[in-house]
Amino acid sequence: MTPPEGSAPFRTFILKVANRCNIDCDYCYVFNSTDQAWRHLPARMSVGVARAAGQRIGQHASAHDLRGVHVVLHGGEPLLAGPRHMADLLGSLRQGVPAGTEIRFELQTNGTLLTEPWLDLFERYKVAVGVSLDGPPAANDRHRLTHASRSSAASAVRGIELLRSRPRLFAGLLAVVDLASDPVEVHDYLASFEPPVIDFNLPHGTHDEPPAREDPGLPEYGLWMSRVYDAWLARPEHRHSVRMLEDIVALSSGVRGSVETLGLAPPTSIVIESDGSIEGVDTLRSVEEGASWLGLDVIKDSFDEALHHPKLLHRQYGKAALAEQCQSCPLVEVCGGGYLPHRFSTARGYRNPSVYCADLEYLIRHVQGSLRRHGWDPHVAAPLPP
Repeated sequence: MTPPEGSAPFRTFILKVANRCNIDCDYCYVFNSTDQAWRHLPARMSVGVARAAGQRIGQHASAHDLRGVHVVLHGGEPLLAGPRHMADLLGSLRQGVPAGTEIRFELQTNGTLLTEPWLDLFERYKVAVGVSLDGPPAANDRHRLTHASRSSAASAVRGIELLRSRPRLFAGLLAVVDLASDPVEVHDYLASFEPPVIDFNLPHGTHDEPPAREDPGLPEYGLWMSRVYDAWLARPEHRHSVRMLEDIVALSSGVRGSVETLGLAPPTSIVIESDGSIEGVDTLRSVEEGASWLGLDVIKDSFDEALHHPKLLHRQYGKAALAEQCQSCPLVEVCGGGYLPHRFSTARGYRNPSVYCADLEYLIRHVQGSLRRHGWDPHVAAPLPP
């Protein structure tokens, strides 16, 4: 089986520049999930691997005539690489990309190690910085403690405030949904830092190990995010976007979304591990041992080889790759069957509806109902909420 002609090239390259972390989030798919590959991987990416990755990114950009690529520095905690080593990594990556191709750097951090010298480095290389924070201290520290079981909230907030002093660098905030937290309180707290974007991620779960719920008969995660949507719209002074919600609005209007967790557009991201290994969706580590591994690496393999890898063919087939009930669902163009790891079961692989199917349906219908009340026409691309 070969991918259809015109397969979408990779545009986002996620580099695991550090494979250790200074805090111990209990939901982390890297360190606290089924796959424990991190134990056998280098603690940080070498300059040689970064140089090879940059060259492969450059080759891919040239082969597919890409005007721009997005390089995301990830971990673990990427700041554990250290400023001097990070500068070498950034320089090596930039050298590999053709002069005519714009490279946009972004880094995702827990914020606790940010300092002025780090921000100086990020300004030099134009690195946008996103920070993970689950809400007010009590909410954040429910899952995001240090290895000594101490709060990480104050250190993260200090890093965010430092980042706010250089707003051009501030990419936004990322929070994992926790039903034990009040959604409006979490949203408003995160909004108080005036981020350009707030991302909400659903905790990873499969049909074998479903996400925690207080009442399995209710779409609790959909209800939670619906309250976030209402809070977001309730105050006209809000200028931030909420990516999941904006994607639902856009997809409902026939516009492609920006994340691979929703919609039917083929994902265009690929992961490079600290040893140079190429992975598809690294969050598949939450599913089973080795689920994300392709047997490729940037030293000897091109990204076109990854593009044609049998494990990634599902990316190119859209609706046809989904469970039968998803293919016939009227909301499939918006939810896209849900995020790939959330579809898994041992019995049927990924040919299942998402474990968040009822939640996504509730949230999408809530958003679409709100839009209709404001005169939305589903056949016309609507302006996004402020």
